Amino acid sequence: MNIIIIDDDPLVVESLKTIIEANGIEILAVGYDGKQAYQLYKKYKPDLILMDIRMEGLSGLDAAKNILDMDPGAKILLITTFQDDEYIGAALSLGCKGYILKQNIKGIIPAINAVYSGNLVFDSKIVSNIKKYSKREDMDIGLSHRELDILLLVAEGLNNREIAERLFLSEGTVRNYISNMLNKLSLRDRTQLAIYYYKKKYGVEEYNNQ
Repeated sequence: MNIIIIDDDPLVVESLKTIIEANGIEILAVGYDGKQAYQLYKKYKPDLILMDIRMEGLSGLDAAKNILDMDPGAKILLITTFQDDEYIGAALSLGCKGYILKQNIKGIIPAINAVYSGNLVFDSKIVSNIKKYSKREDMDIGLSHRELDILLLVAEGLNNREIAERLFLSEGTVRNYISNMLNKLSLRDRTQLAIYYYKKKYGVEEYNNQ
């Protein structure tokens, strides 16, 4: 696996670089703002880009939008000090694969590995906020109570096995529920399900920098 690191704080960049390289992951390049993020991604086409959200000039969200417009398959993991629901919704509406907090240093490598493997990733503190503020009755979207339970867990980044264990269901049953939800909502995959959840929950239809 190879990645690019983008953060406007050189000390953060060096710290992340040290931790990541110590775990056998190749760092192709580092950058310090959103403009560099786009240029470096275009040049290197990394497996994953780890990027701060708040940066001078072009922000991480703006850079993510530009990168995903160029390459919809880009795997972008955002890292920040802020637990902001608007940022979370915007990041997912763009198609970013994860949102973790800088305070959770121990979670960086597992998060990188999970995103590289195709999963969505959220910091545990963010997941706690999702649980705290998510009310099923607020989401009248034509799904059953059980489907809404599963939708929330998909949005938290859990895989089928983890959802099955949490809800005391078989993996096959979870797969069937997810398949039915995709059909009901005319969505393609579980990533789109998670994005759909955040759009409905936070009213984020698309990200703009206004």
